[in-house]
Amino acid sequence: MLKQTQQQKLLQKLSPQQIQLMKLLQVPTVNLEERIKEELEENPALEYGEEAGEDEFKEQEEYETPSEEDEFEPDGSENEYDNIDISEYVSEGDDDVADYKLRDDNYPDPDESNKTIPIRVETSFHEHLLSQLGMLELDEHQNAIAEHIIGSIDDDGYLRREISSMVDDLSFSQNIDTTEEEITSLIKKIQDFDPAGVCATDLKECLLLQLKRKSQEDPGVHNAYQILENYFDEFTKKHYEKIQKALSLTDEGLKEAITQIIRLTPKPGGNFATLNKAESYVLPDFFILNNAGKLELTLNSRNAPDLRISGGYREMLKEYDRGDKKDKRQKEAVLFIKQKIDAAKWFIDAIKQRQHTLLSTMESIMDYQREFFLTGDETTMKPMILKDIADRTQLDISTVSRVANSKYVQTEFGTFKLKFFFSESLSTDSGEEVSTREVKKILSDLIEAENKRKPLSDENLTKMLQDKGYNIARRTVAKYREQLNIPVARLRKEL
Repeated sequence: MLKQTQQQKLLQKLSPQQIQLMKLLQVPTVNLEERIKEELEENPALEYGEEAGEDEFKEQEEYETPSEEDEFEPDGSENEYDNIDISEYVSEGDDDVADYKLRDDNYPDPDESNKTIPIRVETSFHEHLLSQLGMLELDEHQNAIAEHIIGSIDDDGYLRREISSMVDDLSFSQNIDTTEEEITSLIKKIQDFDPAGVCATDLKECLLLQLKRKSQEDPGVHNAYQILENYFDEFTKKHYEKIQKALSLTDEGLKEAITQIIRLTPKPGGNFATLNKAESYVLPDFFILNNAGKLELTLNSRNAPDLRISGGYREMLKEYDRGDKKDKRQKEAVLFIKQKIDAAKWFIDAIKQRQHTLLSTMESIMDYQREFFLTGDETTMKPMILKDIADRTQLDISTVSRVANSKYVQTEFGTFKLKFFFSESLSTDSGEEVSTREVKKILSDLIEAENKRKPLSDENLTKMLQDKGYNIARRTVAKYREQLNIPVARLRKEL
């Protein structure tokens, strides 16, 4: 039996504008200019301009999202364009003095010197390898295979592709017939390229390739080669006694061989610049300066771009307002212009909202962790979670999370990701709540000061932290040690 029923539901939905604002908030400063350029290309009503140009729409800073009644698609009816109100678009700022009339061409712009941005010139790892390929005497067939091999090398410098797979790839993608023997022969030649160790299939081969370029007459180099060639697993597990006994080495000889191995590079491609500028360097979003005990917070100027509504689009509306003949085609054009201007006004407002959110969030973090920003001592950091900052700023926790995960602050003690300042709490014997960041710092200091011949076990570290008054379990110490990327005691042992 079929029947109809009515239901009322209260749902929370995000408007497209809200979604775009959240995405804009998450964009790092280094990528903000690219995002603005995309908007400028999509919306001709938006443009870069002088500060005076923003006065044209200064009375509409609190721009509201259009209601559903305002958002409609033209359906071609005559009545649709009859009630277009453009008064608010053409009546403001008519008496503004043109910007060029206020400029003195005899004096340079004081900010002109700050507009020059240095361009980073860099050569990628694969470009470096390809440049060396020309030094080999190869025919066209071999050169194509060698280029494919270099293209298969990862960013660390390793060739992790199976040779049989490369034979198939060359056959299907480039119609090149080859054999595993031919590819292996070319791989051997590429392994002689700079940097040493490139085109190896694993870490063992990579280190051996580097040692081969050193003088084998050096006892330390010779012993290091024997250790890696025959006792690689024992070396990685630091079973030095077994290695020393097998090779009949003295303590000094073993130490010299291990020193030679430690000097090798496990990732030969890691020393080359990456083309992804967002990952290759950090551009801080905030700057905190300690001015005689008073913390001063500033926002990176790149977060405050000079945007305005296009004067040309506004002039088109004025021409339409002054004209007598207003046919359907003109009204369609005016409706399009209004939509573009509204979108431009929203984007400018979203940029301002982004600035306000970033500043309010960072101000709250700065106030909460004031002692750290004054001293740089991690042990002074307070336990702080996202909810603490959300309550202070009256922002949603998800908004604070977006800011904390993608923004950096530069201080006199270094540049930190905002996420660095958030940590859980841990109780002391006196019942005081301390930051887990403080405990990790003390744990790191204990390990750094240990006797490397007899490293401290997790059990000993737990007892030492408990003696300092921290209620902490051994498994928690192990978890914090792993988060700090510190290996277990056996692997920290040195001769």
